[in-house]
Formats: sequence, structure tokens, C-alpha cells
Amino acid sequence: MIRDNEKFKAQAKELVSKMTVEEKASQLTYNSPAIKRLGVPAYNWWNEALHGVARAGTATSFPQAIGLAAAFSDEMIFNIAKVISDEGRAKYNEASKHEDRDIYKGLTFWSPNVNIFRDPRWGRGHETYGEDPILSSKLGVAFINGLQGDKEIMEASACAKHFAVHSGPEELRHEFDAVVNEKDLRETYLPAFKACVEDAEVESVMGAYNRTNGEPCNGSYMLLRDILRGEWKFDGHVVSDCWAIKDFHMHHMVTGTAEESVALAMDAGCDLNCGNMYLYVYKAYKDGLISEDMITRACERIFTTRFKLGMFSETEFDNIPYEVVESKEHIDLAIDAARKGIVLLKNDGILPLDKTKLKTIGVIGPNANSRLALKGNYYGTSSHYVTILEGIQKEVGEDVRVLYSNGCELTKDRTEPLAMENDRLMEAVTVAEHSDVVIMCIGLDETLEGEEGDEGNQYASGDKNDLEFPFVQRQLLDEITKVGKPVIVCSVAGSSMNLSYSEEHNNGILQVWYPGASGGIAVSDLLFGKVSPSGKLPVTFYKGVEDLPDFVDYNMKNRTYRYYEGTPLYPFGYGLNYGDINVKSAEIKDGSNKDINLSIQVENSGDFDTEDVVQVYLKNTKSQFEVLNTRLVKFKRINLKSKEKVSLNINIPYDKLMVYNDEGKQVIDGNSYEIYVGTSAPDNRSVELTGKTPIKINYELA
Repeated sequence: MIRDNEKFKAQAKELVSKMTVEEKASQLTYNSPAIKRLGVPAYNWWNEALHGVARAGTATSFPQAIGLAAAFSDEMIFNIAKVISDEGRAKYNEASKHEDRDIYKGLTFWSPNVNIFRDPRWGRGHETYGEDPILSSKLGVAFINGLQGDKEIMEASACAKHFAVHSGPEELRHEFDAVVNEKDLRETYLPAFKACVEDAEVESVMGAYNRTNGEPCNGSYMLLRDILRGEWKFDGHVVSDCWAIKDFHMHHMVTGTAEESVALAMDAGCDLNCGNMYLYVYKAYKDGLISEDMITRACERIFTTRFKLGMFSETEFDNIPYEVVESKEHIDLAIDAARKGIVLLKNDGILPLDKTKLKTIGVIGPNANSRLALKGNYYGTSSHYVTILEGIQKEVGEDVRVLYSNGCELTKDRTEPLAMENDRLMEAVTVAEHSDVVIMCIGLDETLEGEEGDEGNQYASGDKNDLEFPFVQRQLLDEITKVGKPVIVCSVAGSSMNLSYSEEHNNGILQVWYPGASGGIAVSDLLFGKVSPSGKLPVTFYKGVEDLPDFVDYNMKNRTYRYYEGTPLYPFGYGLNYGDINVKSAEIKDGSNKDINLSIQVENSGDFDTEDVVQVYLKNTKSQFEVLNTRLVKFKRINLKSKEKVSLNINIPYDKLMVYNDEGKQVIDGNSYEIYVGTSAPDNRSVELTGKTPIKINYELA
């Protein structure tokens, strides 16, 4: 990058030197007031952009983050983040012009969420890039680079959250202590954050609500001082999660007063408070709990960010026109992202559908015509939505009759309050009886899996109790299946669900995620073969939670594909398409600096043009510190026309040959490796589902 950080630090230092202690203290909450005598306008730091500019009116709506992760494409993530920064700047320009300094209208986006989705019950898992540290790292870095840009002035500011060791339970997050050993900390929970800091120079980091090994994350000397700024040389600002600092004395009980909580957070290195505890900063200063130097340090850090964003000068981004917001080009990118991320889990040959051979299609289910199910959470407003039902109707036009019934609500046992239970079931059965094929749209939305305070099914926590679809939906699916017509299930959800019934009884399954405002177009395109599915699962799909560790257990034993001891329903990295992609050969070429350079030949021997993801996994066969199974080390999305062959060169860096020992140190331990190259992971279940065995290469490190 060409950014001169020292220049911006000097500018911030000069401006802050002119402020009184009271003025400096006033700037440290997320809703910073104006200092008119110094020409400092008010600024609200809180903005969101997980999958599009959120909560600030109209913006392009992309698939939720987990759906973006399923595309396994850092290039796509980069392009999406660039769109978000362009739209964010355009909206900021207009807001500033009209002196609108409200929440969600700034340039500091509290995204991406790079927490590891370690447990499928976690309600916020769909905000993440999945369960793998390498995938989360690569996509997090790409998002940050796209959002912040590589110019002297940052187009927007990114924030890696929630630091660290944070993935539920939501119900307990304000009081919970996530206890983790050094190996799991360094091997699983920190790599994505480390990459965001060292490889992408992320501008800010947000602390998590919980404690980690006894310390509240927003006041953790280990996390904020020793690791973030000490080891990783982080040079931006730290922001607390919203109202998290009050938890220090109200729930974690590590301090006794608001002033003590403020002192702990500031001393550890938390610069900006989302919440109201830093309104006590000046009082804590007067009480002798914090020094003016600490206040100055925090203030200089956050004003360095404002100078990096060009808030006190003219910039090349000032003239980005409002017309870029939700432009056709951006909407097309969102639709393409949904196509790339939807995962084909099962296909007995029914897909793609040939509409010339169909007279009637039945579209059934509570998510068939739901706009909310398109959105995920932390979303913006779209000017135009296309549900799955609407996408199918648009595709078939007048040529095929489309019959529709919601069949049931998401969880309620009746649609009309005065009706008997299952009041839409008969209609749904009728639709199925009168259809040539049925598209079943079941699943969840943000009211059932999300952040604490959502409706949820567990004390409004947002987490899931289990992996089952709500009872009324299971009942509906069973009754429709009994009709005997071909059934294709579209699972609209942001996490692992138990699809065992559909795997056994239905003809096809698409994992749709939350596909964005125009997601119905993408689903229709895949159903009717306009595009081949190419998404891969960024999380393991289990049959249930019975053999998983307790939700509050942060040990990685028996968690995620790297350590799971059972047989998954659908493995990490799995996904079918309409082509026939085969890795024909893979061999090691001579490299330098001990890196491994692979030469790979890939062929599409099928009749469909398709994209796919070449995946490289590794296992150190001699080390006691290696993961139980294998681990992803590289991936590459490719596009192959029917009968086309391509050659790829993929480099495995030397550090990927290292393992994490019990002290959390990366070491070379043993010199014998197995490398697997394919379009899925090398586990037995993936081989069973795909009928393809990844190529295995034995490698000895000299």
C-alpha cells in the first residue's frame, strides 16, 4: 500500500493537541460530538456492511456472508467489498452535504466478522466465512482490501470482529468465559484476525462481549496489548462491541464500577466505545483512574483513522455519484454471487429442470415467497426483491403454470389465528397433487438464527437448540413427499441443518443460504440450468448435535471437519454441479524457499459449462500436533467449458507445512506429508457423495 500512515498520525497528533481533556474524552464514544472551534464535525462511527451497506436505506443487497464464503472466491469478495465502499462513499457524500451525521451514515464499517463458526448452533454463524481458518483468513483479507482500497486515502474503513474466541452461546455472551488452550487459540481462533492485521492492514478491530481465559475481551491485556499491538504490530484503533464495557462490572464482575471498567478498557488499549461507558472517561480521569496520556493516545488513534479517510480535506472519492447506489452492474454482481454460493447437495438426475417438459410446477413452503429469508441480518434496503417463487414465475413465464402455497408458517402451527392448526397443509398437498414437480422452500430466517434479542427458540438468544427444521416444516415436507411427485428442496438457512430426511426421500437439495434481495433469480437460474451450481460448503453439515461437544466447550476436539470424529451428512468443501470436473493429475514441481509448487491438470468431461473449486488439503503424518483429519491449505475457483482442460499452478507456502504445538507455536515437526488435490475434501463421505477420489501426493520435507 502507498498510504503514509506517519503523515496521518502527525495530523491527528496536531489536531488533538489543541483539544482540552474534556474535548478529547468526548470523542471516544461512537457518537462523537462536533468541536466547532476546531472545525471538527460530529461523527457517528457505527456503520455495518457484512454483505452490503446496511441500515442506511437503499443499497445493493448481496448474499449473507456465509453464502459469499460458499463461493470460495477471494476475487469475488474483493469485488463485492469494492462495490460496498463505492456505495458507502456515495451515501456518505450526500449525508455530509446535507449535514446528516446520523448513525449508519459514516465510513467506518464494522465488518467483516471473521470469527470461526465452530458450532452449528451459534445464531450469528451466518455472519462469518465459515469454520476454516484459511478460508476465513483469505476472504477476510480480500474483503478488507476491497473496502479500504490501496490509495493514499482510504475509501472506507474495515473492522475485524469479534476479537477473539467468540462464537456463542448468545444467551451467555455478556457473562461467559471462553476458556481455550494455546494450541486452539493460535491454530483456530486467531489466524483470521492475524491475517486481517498483517496482510490487509485492517484499520480497526472490535473486541468480543465474552471473556477469554478470564479477561473481558475489550479489556484483555493478552489480546489487545500483548498479541494485537505487541506481536502483530497493529497500528489502527480498537472499538468495543456495543455496550460491552458495562458488562465488566455488571456481568463479568471483574470491576466494581463504571469508572473502573473504563479504566481497564482504556489501559488494555480499547480506544473507542460503542455504548455509553466512555461518557465516564472524564470522571475516571478526575478520580485518578486513568491519565490524560491514555485519553490522548486513544483520541489520536481514532483521529488518525478520520484523517486516513480524508474527512478534513478534499479526496478523489468526493465525486462518486449517488447513482452508483444499487446500479444495474452492482445488482448483477449480487445475483452472480448468489449463483456462485448456492450449494447443490443432492441431485438424482432431476436437475436441471427442463421447462419444455413441464406443465405445472408447485412452489411450496414458508420461505418460498419470503423477503426476510433473502436478507440474512445486518442488511440494507433493496428497491426490488425477487423471492424464489417470483424467480421461478419470471423464468417460466406463461409457458408453465406455477401453483403456490406457503404450506405453513416458519414455526407457528397456523397461518390464520382463528383457524385450526395446519390450516395451509391441505392447500399445499393439493398444489403438490396438481404439479409435475415440487420446489419445497423450507428453512429459517434472522428471527430464528441471529444475534441475541432475535426471536429465536432459546430465550430469544438467536441460537438454535438443535439442527432440526421447525416441526411444522418437517410435518409439511413429509406430507408433500408422500404425494409421490418429484421434490426438490431449497434450504434457506445460514447454517448446518439436518437434511437427512431429504437426502433419503427427496430428489434434489439446494442449500440457498440467505441469497440477497435478488436471490430468487439465482435460485431459478440454477434450477433450470441457465447456470451450473458451483458453491461448496464452508461449514460441516452434521446429522445432529448429539455427538458434538457441549456448546460452551471451546476445545476443538470433535469440532469442524479438521477434528470431527464422526461421519458428517455433508462435509466441508462439498458441493455438486452439472458438469463433470476431474483433477486428472497433480504433481510437485521444483520450488524455492521450501514452498511446494503444484502443477495441476483439470478437465470438464461433462456437457455443461461450469465453475468449480480446486481444493488442496494437507496432513503431516508424523506429527503428534497435526489436526485429526486434514486441513485446507489452498483453494482456487475455476471456470471450465464443456470438454475443456486447464492447467493450474498452485503454491503451498512453507509455513503451511508447520503445525501448532501445545504452546501455540508454529513448528516443523516431522517431515512426512500427504497432499490431496481435488474438488472436495479427501474424507470418505466426500468420496462417497461425489464418486471422486482426490489425488494423493506423498511428500518428504528435506
